[in-house]
Amino acid sequence: MAQALIDVAYIAKLAKLDLTPEETASFSADLNQVLNHVAQLEQWDTSEVAPMYHPLPVFDAVREDIPGDSLSNDAAVANAPAAEDGQFRVPKVVESAH
Repeated sequence: MAQALIDVAYIAKLAKLDLTPEETASFSADLNQVLNHVAQLEQWDTSEVAPMYHPLPVFDAVREDIPGDSLSNDAAVANAPAAEDGQFRVPKVVESAH
């Protein structure tokens, strides 16, 4: 596999990271090691390996969805610091992007 040229400084800029030249060189070397390892893995024939989403068997651990008793609206907002018309009142948390 031909050596891929990856501009670590450009990627750092996209991620809004300030890297020193030493860090850029170090990350570039690390990334090249990862790419070399991937190139080694590409040598193996995996055409007869079944696709899987997890390396170990996963069993469904979800309980049955059985409706049960729930709180009334009045009980739910009873201890709320602020409530209005049966709803929780919360401070605005969205700020302007500008």
